[in-house]
Amino acid sequence: MIIKKEIYKRLYQDYSKKYLDKIIISAFFSILVAGSTSSIAWLLDPAIKKLFIEKDQSLIIFIPLMIIVAFTVKGLSLYFAKATMIGVGEEIKKKLQYDMINTLIKTDTQIIDKKHSGKFISNLTYDVTHITNLLSNAILTLFKDSLTLIGLLTVMFLQNWKLALISIIMIPLASISAKTLGKRINKVATEAQEKSGFLTTYLVELFKNHKLIKIFQREGYEKDRANKHLTQLKEKNQKIQTVFVRMSPIMETLTGIMIAVLIFYSGKLMANGEVDINNFFSFLAAMMLAYQPVRALSTLNMVLNQGLSAASRILPIIDQKNNINDSISAKSLKISKAEIKFKDLSFAYEIDENQTLKSINLEFEGGKMTSLVGHSGSGKSTILNLIPRFYDAQSGEILIDNQSVYQSTLKSLRQEVSMVSQETTLFDDTVKNNIKYAKEDATDEELYEVSKLSHCDEFINNLPNKFETLIGENGVRLSGGEKQRLSIARAMLKKSSIILLDEATSSLDSETESKIQEALKILTKDKTTIVIAHRLSTILNSNNIYVIDSGKVIDSGKHKDLMIKSELYKNFYEKQIQK
Repeated sequence: MIIKKEIYKRLYQDYSKKYLDKIIISAFFSILVAGSTSSIAWLLDPAIKKLFIEKDQSLIIFIPLMIIVAFTVKGLSLYFAKATMIGVGEEIKKKLQYDMINTLIKTDTQIIDKKHSGKFISNLTYDVTHITNLLSNAILTLFKDSLTLIGLLTVMFLQNWKLALISIIMIPLASISAKTLGKRINKVATEAQEKSGFLTTYLVELFKNHKLIKIFQREGYEKDRANKHLTQLKEKNQKIQTVFVRMSPIMETLTGIMIAVLIFYSGKLMANGEVDINNFFSFLAAMMLAYQPVRALSTLNMVLNQGLSAASRILPIIDQKNNINDSISAKSLKISKAEIKFKDLSFAYEIDENQTLKSINLEFEGGKMTSLVGHSGSGKSTILNLIPRFYDAQSGEILIDNQSVYQSTLKSLRQEVSMVSQETTLFDDTVKNNIKYAKEDATDEELYEVSKLSHCDEFINNLPNKFETLIGENGVRLSGGEKQRLSIARAMLKKSSIILLDEATSSLDSETESKIQEALKILTKDKTTIVIAHRLSTILNSNNIYVIDSGKVIDSGKHKDLMIKSELYKNFYEKQIQK
C-alpha cells in the first residue's frame, strides 16, 4: 500500500507540476474571490451606519454600487478560477487515462490474462474522476475557500474580536465531523468501485454474448442479473451520497447554535455599549458568508480520502512492471534459415499449477511446414505462444537459428513472427486499416495482392465502400469465414520468416479452405510454418508432424509414418475420415 505522503508527491510530480502556472492563475482569481467576498461583508457596516442609523444620503448611490461591483468581481473571478481548474482537471484526467491505457498496451500477455477487464475500465473512469477531483476541485477549494475564510475572519475580528472567537469554534467542530465521515466514505467508495467493475464486465459480456442470450431465451435471467448488479451499485452509491448529506444537518445545527450564541452574547455586548447594531449586522453577514467556505473545507477531507483511495488503486496499475523484457545483453535476432528448437523446455501458467509442457524437445525445420496434433489442452497453443514470448518458460531454451529468444530483443523477435489464431481479432475500423495493421506503410498494390491471395477480394468488392467499409466491432458485419480471411491477409502482408497458424482455417467452408490452403502454400514457401489443426486433411503434406499429449511429445514423423506407429494420430485421422 502506498502511503499518503508518497501519493501526494507522485501526483504532484507526474500530473500537477506541469500545470503549476495555471494553478497559480487560479490561485490569483481565488484571491480576488476572497477579497470581494470580504469587502461585501465590510461594506455592510458603513451602509447600515450611514444610510439607516445616521440617515446620511450622500452614500446612497456609492455604497450599493460598490456592493454590485464586489459581487460582479466575485462572480467573474469565481468563473475564471473554476474554468482554469476545469481545464487543468481534464488535462490531468487525460494523462492518467493515457498512462493506464499505455500500461495496458505494453503489459505482458500473461498479466493481461489475469486482469479483470471490468475492474480496469472502472479504474479508468470511476477512480480517475476521483483523482481529478483531488487535483483540480480540491486544490481550487483549498485556495478559494481558505482565502475567503481568512478574509471574512479578518472582517469579523475587526468588527468584534470577542464575537469572532466564538464563531471560530464552529470550524474545528465541523472539521472533526467531516474527518469521521471521511473515513467511512473511503471504505464505501472502494466497495462502490468494485461493484462498478463487476457491472462493466457484465455489460461487456452482454454485448459479446447477445446471440447466445437470444438462442437460449435467457432474457429473463439476464434481466435479473442486471438488476442484481445495478442494485448493488445503487446501494453503494447511495451510501456515499448519504455520508455526504450527513454534513448538512451537522452544519445547519452548528450554524444555528452559533447564531443563537452570537445573538445572546451580542445582546450582552450591546447592553454594555461594546458593539453597535451596524457592527453586529456586518459581523453576522460575514459569518453567514463564511458558512459556504467552512462547509466546503469541512468536506474537503472526504474528497481527499476518495482521491487518495483511488490513487492507491491506479498508481500500482500504471507502475505495473513486465516480467517479459529484453535482457541486458539482448541482441537483435538475425534470421538465416529460421530454424526453431525447443530444448528441455518446461512451462506452467502458474508456479503452483501442473506443468502444461514437460521437458519438451521440438525441432521446426527452417523453411518447412511443421504441424502439431493432439487433444484440446495438450499444450499445442502454448507452444505457439512461447515462440514470440507471450509467455516465458520456467526452464529450458528456445533457439531460432541457434540464437536464444531470451537473449534476443523482443522487437527483432516479434518482427519475424506472424500469427493467425482461431480467435479472429479485428478492430472497429475499415477493411483497409484492419489489413494494414500488420504493415502501416503498405502500398495499395501490396494490399490488393494479399487480398487476392487470401481470397478477400471476393467479398471486399461486394461491400458498399469496398476497402473503406467499416466492419464494426470485431468485424460484426462480416461472416466467420470473411473475418478469418482478413486475418490471414494481415499475416500475409507482414511477410515474416516464421508463420504460426492456430486453427487458421477453422472458420472456413471446404471450398474456401481449399483456396486458402493454396494461398498459404505460396505464402509459406521457404518460410518456417507451424500449424495447429484439428482437421488433419489440412496438414497431410507437412514436413513433420508432432503428436502432443499432456504436454509431452509422444510421436513425430510424416503422415504415413504416424498412421503406422502412432495409435493416437491414427485414431484422430480415422474418426475424421468416418465423418
